[in-house]
Amino acid sequence: MDTPGAPPAFPVIPDYEFTERIDAFREKMAEQNIDLVVIFSNLLDPSAVRYFADVYAVNESSALVIPRRGEPILCSGQAGHEWSAYKSKVRDIRIMPEVGEVSGVEYDLAVSDFEDLFKELKAKYAIKKIGVVGDLIFPYEIYKKLERVFPDAQKVSAEGLMYQLRVRKSANELACIRKAGEIITQTFDYAIPRIQPGMTELDIQADLEGQMLRLGAEAYTLSWAPMVASGPERSNLCMQRNSMRRVQEGEIIAVAAGALYEGYNAVICTPVVLGRIPDEIKKAVNVAYEALQLVSGQFRPGATSRQLYATYMRFLEEKGYRRYAPYGSVHSLGMLECESPFFSADRDVVLVENAVVAIDAYFKGLPWGSFRIEDTFIVGVNGPELVTHFNEKHLASFR
Repeated sequence: MDTPGAPPAFPVIPDYEFTERIDAFREKMAEQNIDLVVIFSNLLDPSAVRYFADVYAVNESSALVIPRRGEPILCSGQAGHEWSAYKSKVRDIRIMPEVGEVSGVEYDLAVSDFEDLFKELKAKYAIKKIGVVGDLIFPYEIYKKLERVFPDAQKVSAEGLMYQLRVRKSANELACIRKAGEIITQTFDYAIPRIQPGMTELDIQADLEGQMLRLGAEAYTLSWAPMVASGPERSNLCMQRNSMRRVQEGEIIAVAAGALYEGYNAVICTPVVLGRIPDEIKKAVNVAYEALQLVSGQFRPGATSRQLYATYMRFLEEKGYRRYAPYGSVHSLGMLECESPFFSADRDVVLVENAVVAIDAYFKGLPWGSFRIEDTFIVGVNGPELVTHFNEKHLASFR
């Protein structure tokens, strides 16, 4: 039971905040003279539709149409239309086969399609400029119908307009991210001490996933399952699927996992060594963690991606590990584990208050393998707030 006046044990995004998001997005549309936005989400990136409607499709894709004036329309597949109606904060829901199951399963339901919907909107509104969200995943089938119905309308990406809203998190979003951080911290507290020689990578994944679900996560972090990369060969794979390989004493075990809670993510990555830790692994882990702490100490509004990148790489150069760092350490985090804006070394991205970022100190290609140390932070005016609290205890064993 929640204590009166205390933050809820399981926070949620209230209904009114979804309305506020659509209103704020329409203001962005008006600034760019965009009359209509078509948003597409799939299982790789369900975040855009969920941000505005709170719908995360189960086995299908989803879409959302937002006219600058008039009611938004959620588009659901046939199998998930009851789930969409149950969850959606947008009340006008249409069943569209273009976002249904990829096999084209036929249901005994009244369905429309996007060409019909676009014709309906064309009859109601003067549409001269159309925005699209889902730059890397938007389906050709839907875009073809958009072109056919609106041949003379200008089409532009509206993805950046959405991320302008998402980069600075609300109090409710931060509460959900803190809860995700609590869940993944407690998950690592449970799963890492259970690792024993002879366990498979899949055994360890099962402990991670099972515990985060017991603690209230809806799933693992978007968009990758827990990774347990063991030994010099498998740990050198930047991303991987776990296997039946059995972990051994004295080798690197790179454990990476995150929790998804109410649509928001927090992540931890950590190195594990069973038995005696070789000195060369201790040294590298301590340098990586020092680098993480050095960069996180600069997390304040106004800090730029170039500054953070330079701080990180200069430190690694001094310590002799620069050649093992394939990328800069900072990325944005929220409804995706790594989302826009990306903290590039080639252009300035500026930290803002209540942004959420992760530091991914990734050392790759050492003679004995690779590892990550990653934690989740909220940017505050007085400095960073650490959201994930496992590494600060666990990494003491490498000193």
